[in-house]
Amino acid sequence: MKRFTFLLCFLLLAATAWAAEVNQATEEKIRNSLSVLLPGLVPDAVRDTPVDNLYEVTFGTRVVYMTGDGRFLIQGKVMDLETREEITEKRLSELKLNALAKISEDQMLVYGPADAAHTVTVFTDIDCGFCRKLHAQMAQYNAAGIRIRYLFYPRAGVGSDSYDKAVSVWCADDRKSAMDAAKAGKKIDARTCENPVAEQYELGQALRVQGTPALILEDGEMLPGYVPPDKLRILLDQRRAAAGG
Repeated sequence: MKRFTFLLCFLLLAATAWAAEVNQATEEKIRNSLSVLLPGLVPDAVRDTPVDNLYEVTFGTRVVYMTGDGRFLIQGKVMDLETREEITEKRLSELKLNALAKISEDQMLVYGPADAAHTVTVFTDIDCGFCRKLHAQMAQYNAAGIRIRYLFYPRAGVGSDSYDKAVSVWCADDRKSAMDAAKAGKKIDARTCENPVAEQYELGQALRVQGTPALILEDGEMLPGYVPPDKLRILLDQRRAAAGG
């Protein structure tokens, strides 16, 4: 967990390297233009970019760009062809990490020790076939030094059978045993209580989860789909080495 926290801090510090303070008049122009285009929707932040007269505007985990005069809005990805840096993708990853950092682990189901070499956050659907395959190999992931943190993402939405199962798992006396049984296709007792399932589903939608399992790595990249334990460990090691960790 300490390594994960360190990497998160490193990314957030690196993100501010080119995020110079935006001139107040410029920011005001941008915000005023957006208030006309999108009344009632207030940007979280307006930041400088490496591109002259182009500014980044964030709404939650969404990114758009505007010119300094507030006239032109650009939706798309910015890439530095000289350094090959995916500027927009990097920023989106940072925003995902920021969103996840707001969720305490007592609102997740966590498998693996706190001192594992890597921590991966997984949006999961109890009835998803590849989610079940991943869960069936939980011991292998943990043995490979990978700690899995589950967030619920019932693909059929709030009120579906998968949603009800997720709530029942959360409300069970032994959540992990209930999750193990549900993932194995066994019937579990229906339960209701105060739970984070709907909130986590909404977060998944905000992060544009397209399917499950959706793996969010330590650098914020989202991998759609199942990845075997050994391949995931190799990938995590490679990405950490590339980040200088």
